[in-house]
Amino acid sequence: MTVQQLTEKLNLKVYGGKKGLGNEISGGYVSDLLSDVMGNADTGEVWITLQTHKNVMAIASLKDLAAIILVNNHQPEEDTLNQANEEGIPLLGTHMGTFEITGKLYELIK
Repeated sequence: MTVQQLTEKLNLKVYGGKKGLGNEISGGYVSDLLSDVMGNADTGEVWITLQTHKNVMAIASLKDLAAIILVNNHQPEEDTLNQANEEGIPLLGTHMGTFEITGKLYELIK
């Protein structure tokens, strides 16, 4: 499944990084602790978080993640959005909480 397909199926908002909407998704990772994501997320995964600062983009780029989903209507900071567009890593948003969006993602890609 691509990030574009995921955004359509889950009605996710695309904040930035539209160049990466064709990225293939291999799985998901849920954490709000950057060091945890850096140590444990795998290439091609979608990262679900409430973190909105620029450092999330550095981790996503380092780990070659497919996309980032911000939960609970969190809005990305301006420099985070700029970095998403530069890196081509989709930065997505949802009104859903972490538990709900994680379950839906799992059901779609299992």
